[in-house]
Amino acid sequence: MTSFDVAKLAGVSQPTVSRALRNLPGTSPETRERVLAAALELNYIPSASGRTLSTRTTQRVAIVAEELTNPFYSELVEPLRNTLSEHGYRAVLVTDRADDPVTVDALADGSYDGVLLCTVTRRSTLPRDLTERGIAHVLVNRILDVPESGSCSFDNVAGGRLVGEFLCQLGHQRIGALHGTVDNSTARDRALGLRNGLRAHGLHVRRTDLRRVPFSYAAGYQGALELLDRPDRPSALFCGNDVIAIGALSAAKSLGIRVPEDLTIVGFDDIGAAGWGTVDLTTVNCDRDELARESVELLLRAIGGAEPEQHVIAPTGLVRRGTHGRRIR
Repeated sequence: MTSFDVAKLAGVSQPTVSRALRNLPGTSPETRERVLAAALELNYIPSASGRTLSTRTTQRVAIVAEELTNPFYSELVEPLRNTLSEHGYRAVLVTDRADDPVTVDALADGSYDGVLLCTVTRRSTLPRDLTERGIAHVLVNRILDVPESGSCSFDNVAGGRLVGEFLCQLGHQRIGALHGTVDNSTARDRALGLRNGLRAHGLHVRRTDLRRVPFSYAAGYQGALELLDRPDRPSALFCGNDVIAIGALSAAKSLGIRVPEDLTIVGFDDIGAAGWGTVDLTTVNCDRDELARESVELLLRAIGGAEPEQHVIAPTGLVRRGTHGRRIR
């Protein structure tokens, strides 16, 4: 069955069928009801490929993210998907791996109306490549060193500063840090915020108390072992994200270091596991629902041809749970 068969049965033109089935203006309620009844009677299913050819749109958006083994991305992709669905778009997850990076050709082949980039590095050329191909896109939780595209991120600098000031208020003077890698704007900004918060109290992180590690449990565990397995260890440890922090908690336990009695550990992101009773991690909350709403709104404006705001910032806030305590030594 085709839309022409539906038009014949309903006694209308084929363009009227197309408008009625897409609920577009210009069709009376009575005509729309007649078309829908005819389509139901004929068991007509509109062709997505035909609609794509006629409208030059796909109603699909690519979400480029890391593998969902990192819980932060699974907790970010879902609200992005839900928000896109509310606007009539289907989300397609495109996994970006270090050994198999996403290329512009995979995103600009006509399969998507727009792209949400969640994994680009500070000097990535992918956003510029998409701009040159005319593909609407927005960076999510990432910023380029030289901004060229619309982006939306958490206020990572403010969140890092909150942690620095909080640790100082608890009386800690020897503070260690497990920051993310330098090619990542999220890690850079959180480290900058911590530095600003400590500097306001006349403190800083010593080089010997600092490691830059990937955002992973294994890296957090190993990095924490290096900082904690010595007599002059820090009394507090800031971790670049919650997964690193959970690795650090495991390392402290393996060394017989009590948290929070002997060591304070603070994470960043407030993933679901951070609130579990066995983890109970003090961390920085990042509202992923808010980030998703802002990011999708930016992208929809870009798809519509409008110039998006250069950068939108979602707020952060400190969540005090059970892994922090006052300095006792």
